[in-house]
Amino acid sequence: MKTRSSNTWSNWAGNQTSNPLSIKKPRNEQEVVDIVKEAKKRGLKVKVVGSGHSFTGIAVTDEVLISLDEIVDIRDVDFENSTVRVGAGIKLCDLNPILQRSGLALPNLGDIVYQSISGAISTSTHGTGLEFKTIAEAVCGMRIVDGEGSVVECDTQQNSEILHAARVGLGALGVITEVTIQCVEAFNLHAVEEILPIGEVTNNFDHWSTTTDHIEFFWMPNTDKALLKRNTRTLEEPLRPRNKRHALKRRWNRFKNEEIKQNFLFGAMNHLGKIAPPLVPKLNSMVAGENGRAEYITTSYEVFASPRRVRFYEMEYAVPVESGIEAFQRVVQLIGDLDHYISFPVEYRVLGKDSIPMSTASDRDSAFIAVHVFRNTSFDKYFQGVEKIMADYDGRPHWGKLHFQNHETLSKIYPQWETFQNVRGLMDPLGIFSNPYLDKVLGPLP
Repeated sequence: MKTRSSNTWSNWAGNQTSNPLSIKKPRNEQEVVDIVKEAKKRGLKVKVVGSGHSFTGIAVTDEVLISLDEIVDIRDVDFENSTVRVGAGIKLCDLNPILQRSGLALPNLGDIVYQSISGAISTSTHGTGLEFKTIAEAVCGMRIVDGEGSVVECDTQQNSEILHAARVGLGALGVITEVTIQCVEAFNLHAVEEILPIGEVTNNFDHWSTTTDHIEFFWMPNTDKALLKRNTRTLEEPLRPRNKRHALKRRWNRFKNEEIKQNFLFGAMNHLGKIAPPLVPKLNSMVAGENGRAEYITTSYEVFASPRRVRFYEMEYAVPVESGIEAFQRVVQLIGDLDHYISFPVEYRVLGKDSIPMSTASDRDSAFIAVHVFRNTSFDKYFQGVEKIMADYDGRPHWGKLHFQNHETLSKIYPQWETFQNVRGLMDPLGIFSNPYLDKVLGPLP
């Protein structure tokens, strides 16, 4: 008989909770091995959590939960080959400044950096830019503890078929303890951010996406405005303030935009909109603001990511890039037909294809459409409507974000589905790393 402990775990958004029998925080790989072997001996399942930033139940378990928060060391920086080996639990927000001081950077990043490196790659987290790929694409080596408690080392030379699948492994293949990342020379981004009419953005976006390194837009529902972000890679140095007074003013303006406007005021408006829904269109118009433009140069990771302190629930779908704007416009129509207002923006990004079996951009250039609702807000009707639209384009849901699909539907839209399942059977034949979410989206192991 299993004895229930008082351990409680919850994800960042608060929509996934569990009460594991035990929560383990191993300090090194050997302790991970011992935990897995003991769980196997006792017939228990094991799940791993990074920062808990997934909205799905991908890390949920009532048995053994492993946190990687103690495995966060920088193990090696190979300046000749521009690679770095790190403990799998290191968070992107901690890794990025270290790489910068070493003259290196990750090739691409998403707009949230609270995730651990292992969690980000395992769920196919991505940034934007047709000439660039998911974060997982930069992984060139891993160490994984499999379902037998054995350490599997994989790179392009040894166990390459495991690396091929494990870069986006959904936590189904084992416990990642170490990741080797192919970095690039540190670079800055020349950022241009503009509030523009949504029609102008959608009419020109496909052209802009082929002439801009990194591009995305955010449309505020019930308005005709969108925030367009265009970022160009550069080695040009950031503009330095002329004096201390200008430096303080620049820091204040950035704090005012990122913390006060994007977080405090936006959060307050969402609380108000929840109390008085008819105010949402007016509040959205205030968030969208008037026509405006900001232009600056700074380090890549500071441009890619923004602080996110207002908690929400999210769904994101990847569709073929040539169908992206059409799918977005159908989402706009859906929002207009809903019987309630939406207070969070719709995000639109594009990304180049890769060859990773379970990557949402596997084998096709993709457009990503993300929809959000304020935390503790009903989302079923909205998200199910969006998912129905995406199904018309063989849309693929982000593994860490909310969706309603299962392995029967998902297996039809991933060309390397069987390749992944074969590696899954090799790495975890007894299903030690399975849970209800994985059983639903991958199917149970034979």
